[in-house]
Amino acid sequence: MGYRFLADAVLLLHLGFILFVVFGALLLARWPRLLPLHLAAAAWGFGIEMLGAVCPLTYLENRLRALAGVAGYADGFIEHYLLPLVYPGAMSRGLQLALAAGVLAINAALYAWLWRRRARVPYSTQAKPSRAISAKDSAGPQDPAG
Repeated sequence: MGYRFLADAVLLLHLGFILFVVFGALLLARWPRLLPLHLAAAAWGFGIEMLGAVCPLTYLENRLRALAGVAGYADGFIEHYLLPLVYPGAMSRGLQLALAAGVLAINAALYAWLWRRRARVPYSTQAKPSRAISAKDSAGPQDPAG
């Protein structure tokens, strides 16, 4: 039971990672510090598809399923779980390259949108307000009469 739960947790982590690779640039509008993490994740996802490799999370999930006594699967996460939902039939090399191009195109569009959005907003409004407490705020209740 424990290994199967862990395998399912890895499956959800894997799905979350894929969604972050494809759409994570949207989070940068709110949390710009995620930029290096998203660029690394997007490069990883693009590279896995371009090389025709299998993500290590797939191997981990399969190993956990084997330890749970449940059969794993021979192909990757996308081929096993996502492609049957989107495309009936097996994954071809051409489709894998198309997925890599899709990851690149979606992220290029999202980064262009972020760039244009940032260019339109004046720099002074991009900075977060200071959390510093002024002397007046820290002095406690003030007499309204002054």
